[in-house]
Amino acid sequence: MNAFTVYPAIDLRGGRVVRLRQGDPNRQTVYADQPEAAAEGWRAAGAKWLHVVNLDGAFETPDAANRRALECILAVGGNVQFGGGVRSLAAIADLLALGVQRVVLGTAAVEDPALVAQALARFGDQAIAVGIDARDGRVRTRGWTQESELGAVAFARQLADLGLRIVVHTDIARDGVGRGVNVAASRALAEASGLQVIASGGVALLEDVRAVRAAGLNGVIIGRALYEGQVDLKEALAC
Repeated sequence: MNAFTVYPAIDLRGGRVVRLRQGDPNRQTVYADQPEAAAEGWRAAGAKWLHVVNLDGAFETPDAANRRALECILAVGGNVQFGGGVRSLAAIADLLALGVQRVVLGTAAVEDPALVAQALARFGDQAIAVGIDARDGRVRTRGWTQESELGAVAFARQLADLGLRIVVHTDIARDGVGRGVNVAASRALAEASGLQVIASGGVALLEDVRAVRAAGLNGVIIGRALYEGQVDLKEALAC
């Protein structure tokens, strides 16, 4: 059994904590105006890692408020995995210098695989991850608004060849709707590529967390189910 990590999600838009249904910016729910308060709550419950997403950066809109929010979250302490709109070595370096422990590349990894190789060489394979965001097995980019020609499994194998070790796999169709995690797809991705896979999208019940762990995956990201009380973080961590 691999080491298993539960990541409470803090998705930032306009400096507030939100969740989007299936990544749609027009289907947004606001859960907190103070992201650091959410971070403090998850840390107090025992979370060692937080998964923070800059949605404005992913959508290529102004994100200064999210940057300030990230700094407040980092001040709470613990490990932060951060992604959304990160598209250069300089941006990665700035985030790591700020205190982020792991940077997740998305669109940039699809459009410029050489950036992944360069980032791994410079920062190491524990500081860099790639988000494989897919619908019906096809990778999507630009805040999930554009479908690429890449299949998720083929992309994972390509990344493994570059030396990547960690991916965040999101089934977009299940994200934010509480339909259960697509464990089969995440497990198939891990088996085909040999990568450490963190599953994301669709957690609704504690049983979803147990299923991800039982599949031998490396972690799970939980968002809406935590904020709406469907999953108790202490119980999830106890899994």
